[in-house]
Amino acid sequence: MFYYIIDILGTIAFAISGVLVAMEKKLDLFGVCIIAFVTAVGGGTLRDMLIGDTPVVWMRSSDYVITILGSVVFAILFVNQLKYLRRTLFLFDTIGIGLFTMVGIEKGISADLMPVMCIFLGTITASFGGVIRDILCNEIPVIFRKEVYATACVFGGISYFLLIKLPWDGAFSYVTAILIIISIRLLAVRFKITLPNIYRNKK
Repeated sequence: MFYYIIDILGTIAFAISGVLVAMEKKLDLFGVCIIAFVTAVGGGTLRDMLIGDTPVVWMRSSDYVITILGSVVFAILFVNQLKYLRRTLFLFDTIGIGLFTMVGIEKGISADLMPVMCIFLGTITASFGGVIRDILCNEIPVIFRKEVYATACVFGGISYFLLIKLPWDGAFSYVTAILIIISIRLLAVRFKITLPNIYRNKK
């Protein structure tokens, strides 16, 4: 039940971030729904296909589709209260990657994958919904820019596998890893910490 709640919260966060991007691009209602949907389940769909867990999770339960539609309605109704779209988008996107990284890692553990593969799976779950969203909205995906994004997922995943070796409840390690991912992303943006941009200067 705990992991299910985390999954639903991540779905809500990413669906709302998709709505905000779609509305900023002035898409129609159908476009808004599609962007919200692919943002929320794109990474999870790729994850499930990679580990052979089919039909993928949102096809086995109507909870995810209902959650996404509810998130779309909520975001549209309260868009005037979300005054700073960029800031709000960043917040929901950051919460989403924290939650979905751990959902992906848990899926990897359930599939008996080694820790490094679990972290890889968690990063895919957290990142690729946003990649699809940005591509469809004609943006360079955040994961391919200098911003600390997937790196935060990786560090959070590493911290989780270190934390579960300590003598405390597994749920505490799970939540702590989520908070680490969110904190790394927030601090990186706040203090403008970026990865090196490799390119050749034109002569």
